Amino acid sequence: MGEIFAGRYELVDPVGRGGVGAVWRAWDHRRKRYVAAKVLQQRDAHALLRFVREQALRIDHPHVLAPTSWAADDDKVLFTMDLLRGGSLAHLVGDHGPLPPRLVCVLLDQLLAGLTAVHAEDVVHRDIKPANVLLEATGTGRPHLRLSDFGIAMRKGEPRLTETAYVVGTPGYFAPEQLLGAEPDFPADLYAVGLLALFLLRGEQPDAQALMLSYEHGVPDAPEGVPEPLWQVLAGLLQPDPQARFRTATGVRKALGAALELLDEDATVRPGGGQRPADGLEVFDHIGPLPPGYGPDGPEPAGAAPAPSADAAGPPTAATAWGLPSAPTAPGLSSAPSGPSGTGSFHLAPPTQPSPPLGTGPGHESGHGAPGATPTPLQPTQTSRPGALPVTAPAPDTPGGPGTAPVPGGSAPGDAASGGPMRARSRPGPPVKVAVPVLVLALLCFAVGVWGLTQS
Repeated sequence: MGEIFAGRYELVDPVGRGGVGAVWRAWDHRRKRYVAAKVLQQRDAHALLRFVREQALRIDHPHVLAPTSWAADDDKVLFTMDLLRGGSLAHLVGDHGPLPPRLVCVLLDQLLAGLTAVHAEDVVHRDIKPANVLLEATGTGRPHLRLSDFGIAMRKGEPRLTETAYVVGTPGYFAPEQLLGAEPDFPADLYAVGLLALFLLRGEQPDAQALMLSYEHGVPDAPEGVPEPLWQVLAGLLQPDPQARFRTATGVRKALGAALELLDEDATVRPGGGQRPADGLEVFDHIGPLPPGYGPDGPEPAGAAPAPSADAAGPPTAATAWGLPSAPTAPGLSSAPSGPSGTGSFHLAPPTQPSPPLGTGPGHESGHGAPGATPTPLQPTQTSRPGALPVTAPAPDTPGGPGTAPVPGGSAPGDAASGGPMRARSRPGPPVKVAVPVLVLALLCFAVGVWGLTQS
C-alpha cells in the first residue's frame, strides 16, 4: 500500500508533474474516491508561496480544474483536485495529429468558457499551453476539457514574486508585452489561447517570434491548414499590440460562434494536402490501470487464502488438524496402507479437536473403518493386542466409562510409523465411582499408620 498523507490521502502512483510539484493518483479515505494530489516539499519559499496561492484558488466551473482540499504533513504539503484520465491537449494532438477545425472550435469554446470564470475572479492564469489543458476520458464522445495548473496564476494587483526583469511562464506561449515586463493582464492569456489554437490546427508549436514579425505590415494571410473564417478570429487574438487584441474571453466566444457557422461540416484540409473526417476522434485513457492492491472502490484488503468449499472439503479431518495430507475419499477413518492382516492403521484427531459422532455400520467396533474416512472418537475397549500403542480417546458416558483405544498396527500421530511430531497426551482422570473407594482406602491406611505411631 502507498504512503498515507495526513491520515487521509493514500498516494497510489505518480501520474505527472505540475509547475511546482509532483502529481499523484491518490485515494481519499474520507470521500471514498480517487483524486489527483499535487505534492510539494516545503523547501523553496517562493515555490511554497505559489503553492499556497494555488490551493487558495476556488473556482467552481465545469471547464476549470481548481483545488478542492489541501493538507500538510511533516515537510510536505499537498492539495487535491478531480482526477482526469484523458491526458492533455498535447496528448490529443500526439494521438491524432492536427485536429479538424470544427473540433478545434469546440475545444476553444470550452477553454474560453473556463477562462471567463477565471478572469471574473480577477485571476490571470499566465501559463496557458496544451499541457495545462486536461481532458476527461470520453472515448469517441464529445470532448470535455478543463483548464488546470494555476501554479503561477495571480490576481491583478497582487505583489509579484519575481523581479520585473524576469518573465514567468512557458517559452513559446508568451505574449509580446510579457517579454517587455508588463504587468500580467487578461489579454496576455488570450494571446496564449491563439497560439494554442494554431498548435491544435497544425500539430506543431507555432513560432511566436516569426508570427509577431509577420504583423509588421498588417494582418498576415491565414497559415496553411487554417480556414479563413477561423483565422479571422485567431488573428484578433494574436495581435502583438494588446490594445488591438480581443479584450475579453466572452468577446472571443461570440466571434468563434459566428466563424463556426461558416466552416465545412464534413471534412477539413490537412497541412500537406488530403482530407480527414471532422469527427471520429477518441480521447484515450492516459493514466492506465491501477497498481496491484487497488480496485475501483479503493485499496483492497490483504487477501486471505480462500477457504475450501464445505461440499468439496467435508468436515475437518485429523490430517488437517495435525498439518498432514488427507486423502479425498469417502468419510470414515483416515487410513494408511493395510498390513498383512488387512487392518489399516488410522490417525486419531487430538482430544481438543471436535469430530462428528461415529456412524453405525460394520467395522466400526473393531476399528476397520473405510479407507479415507473422517476420524472419530472410538468406543472404549477392554481388549488390546500385543504391540498396540494405547492412545486415550474420549467416549460417551456409558457404563464402564472412558478408557483407552488400541491403535491397530501401533501407529498414531507422533510415533515413528506415522512420521508426525511427538505430542504429549493427557489421560482422563479415573471415574468418580472408582476414585471414591480408592480415596476411602487411602484414608483408612493413613488412619492405621497414625494409630500405629501412637502405639509405639
